[in-house]
Amino acid sequence: MKRVAIVLFDDVLSLDVFGPAEVFSIANRYLAPADHYQLCTIGVAEAEIRASNGIRLLADHKPDDISEPIDLLLVPGGPGAYDGDHSAWLPWLQQACDAASSYGSVCTGAFILGAAGLLDGCQTATHWNYSERLARRFPRARVETDRIYVRDGKLISSGGVTAGIDMALAIVEEDHGKPVAVSVAKVLLVAMKRQGGQAQFSPLLADVAREDSPVARAQQYALGNLEQELSVDSLASVAGLSPRHFARTFSSETRMTPMDFVHSARVDRARQLLESSDLPLKTIAYRCGFRSVRCMRIQFCERLGLTPAQYRHQFG
Repeated sequence: MKRVAIVLFDDVLSLDVFGPAEVFSIANRYLAPADHYQLCTIGVAEAEIRASNGIRLLADHKPDDISEPIDLLLVPGGPGAYDGDHSAWLPWLQQACDAASSYGSVCTGAFILGAAGLLDGCQTATHWNYSERLARRFPRARVETDRIYVRDGKLISSGGVTAGIDMALAIVEEDHGKPVAVSVAKVLLVAMKRQGGQAQFSPLLADVAREDSPVARAQQYALGNLEQELSVDSLASVAGLSPRHFARTFSSETRMTPMDFVHSARVDRARQLLESSDLPLKTIAYRCGFRSVRCMRIQFCERLGLTPAQYRHQFG
């Protein structure tokens, strides 16, 4: 029997708790009693917790009540994970994770593991909207921005919210094989493995600065003329710089090459049209500056792990 403990704290996201919990609970239907997952919750402050959606949760244990070994200790996310003060119970968390066979986080629960020093030197995932913030706060963590979940030794972490279900399915597959995990996925009506990573949910480009700098002028020109032929030379001309100096300055300020920026902007524009219109793929490719549907498909697969048709099916 594998003991799975999930930490509870105020402002926790309830789906981060119940998503993985349901995976393990449903897996028990397909397992011999001796192989069951034994689930429990640990309220690190009070026994009664109020989740971020207002629902009250009652924890099974307090940290000092735990006597049996924990095989998997999970820390869920939510506003309380990245905005709350957890200093009082971080020493317990460090010891508990050290003693557990494995430990992990769901979504922004990675912020709590980071505060406990448990992400240092490790690959980790979190919600796409918080990955940059996590990397800034914990520079010794190796934050994976596109992965749905990541296993690194004893640590396993997932991307945003429902990715906790993907992670739990992967754990079930590790423990009991693919047939059991597939059976659980079918009950939950979810894919055993998603197509693409978190990039399909997030914009490839952040908002472009409005200041009148050479790089910003070139970016704004590109965004307004995506259907045109855009090259380093043409953008450098807009910026008023030599192509070589422009390329160096652009990469230094944006951490991407000018053409990476153009390709990402075209993919983002195409995504908007795929989501909001029934235009043929050929028309979308033309309006976004791709030379053909094939070129658009190559950029989509490279950046999102999906074809334009697959993206439209999921989000259109």
